[in-house]
Amino acid sequence: MKRALIVMTVLLSGAAWADGNENIAPAASNQKWKTECSECHMAYPPALLPERSWRKMMAGLGSHFGQDASLDAASAKEITDFLVKNSAERAGGKRAKKVLGSLGPNEAPQRISETAWFIHEHDEVSPQVWKRPKIGSPANCNACHQGAEQGNYSEHQIRIPR
Repeated sequence: MKRALIVMTVLLSGAAWADGNENIAPAASNQKWKTECSECHMAYPPALLPERSWRKMMAGLGSHFGQDASLDAASAKEITDFLVKNSAERAGGKRAKKVLGSLGPNEAPQRISETAWFIHEHDEVSPQVWKRPKIGSPANCNACHQGAEQGNYSEHQIRIPR
């Protein structure tokens, strides 16, 4: 019985990995990143953008999507270092590799939703769905992906609000 349970667990966990739905939360978190970034939006998993994007974004916090998100130098360095350490190039995993593969060598997108990977993954979502009051925009991962805050974007946990 115990052996059957182990085999079943291995098989089920393999299925979760096979479809690329691995958890992309960083192995170690950073409280400053969580606090500062989630003040206005969810703290997006660093593996969803390359290092060059995070560096560009952190260098331009004075005008961060129309807001002044400036930080003191020490905080900005700590968060930048964390994002770079956990960026798509360094995170590993299928999803991070797909994100990187969807970008040109010099592309440094500032929005995850503008990557070819994201567009491909969401191609069945109509523009009207993004405008629903409970969703608002493609940037609101939490609206549909129940595990987004924990880095889980499994297709098995998607619930699109009406």
